[in-house]
Amino acid sequence: MTDVSRLPGAVQHRWDWQLHAACRDIGSGLFFPPPDERGDARQEREKQAKRVCRTCPVRKACLRHSLRAREKFGVWGGLGEQERRALLASQQRSGRRWRTARGGTAA
Repeated sequence: MTDVSRLPGAVQHRWDWQLHAACRDIGSGLFFPPPDERGDARQEREKQAKRVCRTCPVRKACLRHSLRAREKFGVWGGLGEQERRALLASQQRSGRRWRTARGGTAA
C-alpha cells in the first residue's frame, strides 16, 4: 500500500497538473501492469506508456508527484517502477532531495 503521508493536501492547485496530462483519457491498464504480466508483454506495454509520457506537457509534475508519494507501481512521468526506485536510491545516496511544487523539499 502506498504511504499517503507524503501526499500534498487536498488543495486543488496542487493537483491541477493532472487535468493537462496526456494520459487523462487513456485507460490506466496501459500504465499499470496486470498481476500476471511478465517479460515481453510487460516491456511492450511499458514502452507504449512511456511513448505517451514523452508527449505529455506535465511529465515533470507527474514524475515529481510519483517520487514524493513513493508510487510503487506503474509508469509515472515517463519512468517505470525500477527506474524510479533507482532514481530515488541515487538521490538518497547523494543526500539530495526532490523539490516540491511549492519550493520545499521532500525526502
